[in-house]
Amino acid sequence: MITEPALHEDVTRMKVTITFMRMDAPPSAPRLLLPAGWALEHDVKPDVAAYRALHDGVGRSCCWWMRQAQPDRVLASLLATAPIGIGLLRENGALRGFYELDYADPQAVNLSYFGLFPQAIGRGVGRAFLDCVLRRAWRNQPRSVRVNTCTADHPRALPLYLGAGFTPLRQVDEVWDVPDRLGLDIPHRLRV
Repeated sequence: MITEPALHEDVTRMKVTITFMRMDAPPSAPRLLLPAGWALEHDVKPDVAAYRALHDGVGRSCCWWMRQAQPDRVLASLLATAPIGIGLLRENGALRGFYELDYADPQAVNLSYFGLFPQAIGRGVGRAFLDCVLRRAWRNQPRSVRVNTCTADHPRALPLYLGAGFTPLRQVDEVWDVPDRLGLDIPHRLRV
């Protein structure tokens, strides 16, 4: 797939390999607990500015660009009408990460976005955070939970998902035209 840039918009091309994964059963291991002082806040309803800040905070270093490139009116409509659940990870009240579950297909819930802010990476909270989110995704007993990750994501993302019980289904190479106006630092290894 090659994304199409807006007419006459400066872009940087990047090539990624996307790994699509699925879980067919809820976690069977004992529940992982967040460390003391850490908590999840579910069913958050951010406005467009707060939603952009979440994506930028987690995704800037991983070139999360697709939602950032959308106009405010499109994001406002998504936040108001899409069957999604957004949650925040906090440490003593401070924002440290977020997730987004897409319930468009209630039998195949999609973990659309998941990640930690830079100051939370490497502090031993990622696995417990993911475990909590997956248990939330399974609460209405879907047939499966899906996620995808790509070579632009944090290098620990794929091993984290595999360790949580996801099975890779397929890999797809894509070339993306990332708008330069977003100011993302696209790694040289991904540039086309």
